[in-house]
Amino acid sequence: MQQDRKPGAPGQPAPMSEDQDGARTGAAKPGAVGAQQAAADPDHALAGEDLGDLPQRFADAEARANENHDRYLRAVAEMENLRRRMQEDVARAHKFGIESFAEGLLAVRDSLEMALKTEQPSVESLRQGVEMTLKQLGTAFEKNRIVAIDPLGEKFDPNRHQAISTIPSAQANPPTPPNHVAAVLQKGYLIHDRILRPALVIVAQA
Repeated sequence: MQQDRKPGAPGQPAPMSEDQDGARTGAAKPGAVGAQQAAADPDHALAGEDLGDLPQRFADAEARANENHDRYLRAVAEMENLRRRMQEDVARAHKFGIESFAEGLLAVRDSLEMALKTEQPSVESLRQGVEMTLKQLGTAFEKNRIVAIDPLGEKFDPNRHQAISTIPSAQANPPTPPNHVAAVLQKGYLIHDRILRPALVIVAQA
């Protein structure tokens, strides 16, 4: 009786695997074929693309690059013009910054010159002339935001006031609380919220 032969038994070839069968028959997988062809021919990946519009795409890209370059040049030119205008404005501000204030002082000078031309002025006319001149000067100050600091009775502020001396609070006229301004010897002035000159004051103390 003939015995059944098992796979791999002597005298019977063993079954081949799928990879071995493919290598034996010379067949290759589709993915492997594509990889081998792409490695052998670098232009193989572009072989399936339509390259007929490549010149047009290049022309479009070049046109966009030229347009961006023109925009950059215009922006640089505009910034340079803006910088030059700002420098000119600063120079004019330094040169003519007091023009408005000087214009206001012209009326003050005219009033003083007219007062000196009077041969025999009376005390009343002199007083009226001084009052008118002071009013003109006050208008010029107000127009240019020059504000007087007259801190009588206010709390002493070392940032705005300069103390010349002190006086006992009870001796001040009128009586002044301690650390308050009892007398103003000279007004101070602000220009645009900046100290132009501090006020000279006498401060009351306990």
